[in-house]
Amino acid sequence: MDLLSPVLAAQDGAVSRTQLLECGLQPHDVRRMVRRRELSPVHPGVYVTHTGPLSDRQRLWAASLAVSGGVLAGRAAQCLGGVAVARGALDVVEVVVPFTASGRQGLAGVEVRRRRGWDGLVVVGSPPRMRVEDATVDLADRAVDVLGVVDELTRAVQSRRTTAERLLVTARNRPRLRRRTFLEDVLADVVTGACSVLEHGYLTRVERPHGLPVGRRQVRVVGPGGRSAFEDVEYDGGLVMELDGRLGHDSARGRDADFDRDLEAAADRRRTSRISYGQVFGRACWTAERVGRLLRTVCGWDGEMQACRFCA
Repeated sequence: MDLLSPVLAAQDGAVSRTQLLECGLQPHDVRRMVRRRELSPVHPGVYVTHTGPLSDRQRLWAASLAVSGGVLAGRAAQCLGGVAVARGALDVVEVVVPFTASGRQGLAGVEVRRRRGWDGLVVVGSPPRMRVEDATVDLADRAVDVLGVVDELTRAVQSRRTTAERLLVTARNRPRLRRRTFLEDVLADVVTGACSVLEHGYLTRVERPHGLPVGRRQVRVVGPGGRSAFEDVEYDGGLVMELDGRLGHDSARGRDADFDRDLEAAADRRRTSRISYGQVFGRACWTAERVGRLLRTVCGWDGEMQACRFCA
């Protein structure tokens, strides 16, 4: 057990049959330890040193040991890289293997994915896993809709374990992405401080399809100390819509500037509302109805809203 103890300590109490034999145990020793419940099988040839529920890290180690040559991916890689994941997100552990590998299938609680471009995959850590950037880009590209893409990117950036810049570089270096254009556009906006993805989405998903008046874009205003600022969308009558495309790394200076613009608008008897990706790409019809109500209340708009093809 002298050779085995460091292995168990390094792997959170998970161990493979191969490692047990390499540490000097014989097959009959392993069988005896299982009978005595000193070892509990998790997957074929993979054990833990207790009989209770597995911790998340033990679940990850067991999956890694069970899939020879595999690399932890998806939520597993994010978790080990320091990104918080939802409870239950690791009930099924994603492991990637080379596209040409047979991979081990049928393991309870393990999803094995084959991956092209294996030679370019950067593997880090112990157990071996994808970088946070690669795992996040994978998850964003597999999201069910564009709001899911934004949600994946937001979670990763807010964790402060990566940045929009690093995610953008990773996406640009990936040869196959289903949602490449949208994903790269969102990240490029965040990096440059622009909101072109949101601005275009607000115009084409909220304003135009629902018959709302088209506001003036990028209206220059003068703030404290004579500093120039630009309001994203301004409507006649005093309603300002600010499109906020940040993913989470808001600086105190940036928030302060936002509050200055809001206060300046209030002092001029205008009303400011802030909109982000969820309102535009997740709930455009709902958002349009609320904006229409604001236009009536604040601006005295008396036009008629239209139902778009997605309105219930």
